[in-house]
Amino acid sequence: MRAALTQQIIEKLPSPRTVEDHRDTRLKGLILRVTPAGAKFFYCEYARGKRIWLGRADVLGLSVAREAARTILAQVFQGIDPIEARKSKLEVPILGDFLDGDYLTWAKANQRAYKQNVSRLKVAFKAMLDLERWRAAEVERGLSHQTINRDIASIKACLNRAVEWELIDRNPLARVKKARVDDMLKVRYLWEAEEIRLRQALDAREERRRAERDSANRWREERGYVLLPSLRTVAFTDHLKPIVLLSLNSGCRRDELFDLTWSNVDLDGRILTVTGATAKSKRTRHIPLNRQATSTLRNWRAQSVSTEGLVFCNEARERFDRVNTSWRALLKDAEITSFRWHDMRHRFASRLVMGGVDLNTVRELHHLVRSAPVRRGR
Repeated sequence: MRAALTQQIIEKLPSPRTVEDHRDTRLKGLILRVTPAGAKFFYCEYARGKRIWLGRADVLGLSVAREAARTILAQVFQGIDPIEARKSKLEVPILGDFLDGDYLTWAKANQRAYKQNVSRLKVAFKAMLDLERWRAAEVERGLSHQTINRDIASIKACLNRAVEWELIDRNPLARVKKARVDDMLKVRYLWEAEEIRLRQALDAREERRRAERDSANRWREERGYVLLPSLRTVAFTDHLKPIVLLSLNSGCRRDELFDLTWSNVDLDGRILTVTGATAKSKRTRHIPLNRQATSTLRNWRAQSVSTEGLVFCNEARERFDRVNTSWRALLKDAEITSFRWHDMRHRFASRLVMGGVDLNTVRELHHLVRSAPVRRGR
C-alpha cells in the first residue's frame, strides 16, 4: 500500500487482519509495518528484498524515521552495507535493553502473562554464558529439565523476534536442543481423603481470616478508629476459596480463571465459556456448571465490587499472575504433598468418569489425551 505518510495517518491506522506494509511515497524506501496486534514499526528498504529495522513508530516519530532512512540510503549509495555498519555500533550484551524495550512492547500486545515471562527471562539469562554450563548449573540448583526447557524455548523465541526486526543477523541459540524428558509422567490425582482435607483447610483459612478481622475491629473500636468491613457478612474472605472450588468443579486451568470475565459467565444457563483467545488450546469451549460451581460464582458476584470485567482480580482491578504463596500454604495445612494446581483438572475428569460421563465428552470438556481412571480414597 502506497501513500504519503503523515503522523496523523500513522496514529489512526487500524489493526489489520494480517501484517500490512505502508510505503511512503515522499521517501522511496521508507516502510511502515502494522501488525494485527496494533504494533507499528518503521523499516528502510535499501535494495530488493533487503530492509533494515528503524524502530517503533510510537517512539521514533515520522520525521526521525525519514531522516534515519535518508542516512541509510546515503550509506548504500556510498557502498556501505547498513547492516554491517549497524553491527559495529551494537553494544554487547544487548539482551537486557532488548527485553526492556522492543520485546516488552511486543509481549504486552501478544502475551497474557507478559510481565511474568519477561521477568523470568531477565532472571534466567542475566548473564549469557555458555548455554551448556548454564543448563548444568540450573540442574545443580534443583530446577527440573521441564522448567529449563521452557526457559530455553522462551529465550529462543525472544531472540527470534530480534532477528525478525533485524537487530541481530541470526539467533545464536537456534541449534540448541531441549533436554530429553519423560513425557509419560505419572498423573497425580487428588484422592477423596485429600479433597476432604483440602476443603477443610479452605474452611479453616476462611474462619481464621474472619477471626483476625474481628480482633482487628475490636482493637480499632477501643481506640475510636473507623472499623474495617466485617468478613462475617460475605461468603468468601478473598479470592482463594472460590478459585479453588471453581477449579475442582469446572476443570478450568488457573490462567483461564485469571482471564475469565463476567461476560463469559451465564449463571441462569449455568454455562461458563472459555474463549479461544484465553484458552491454551486456542479453542473456545463451553463448560456446564454444577450446583457448587454455580453457587460459588453467585456468591462471589454478590460480594464483588464490579460485575463487569475480570471475575477474579487484585485490589487494583488487575489480572492475577499467580497465587503460589497462598496455594502452597493451603496444601501445607491440608497435609497434601506433590500436588499442583493443574492436578485439580485430573480430579475433575476422574469425577466425570465416576459419574458415568462417556470418555468422548470427558475429553471435550477437559482436553485430555489419556482417559481418566477411577480413583478411590485410601
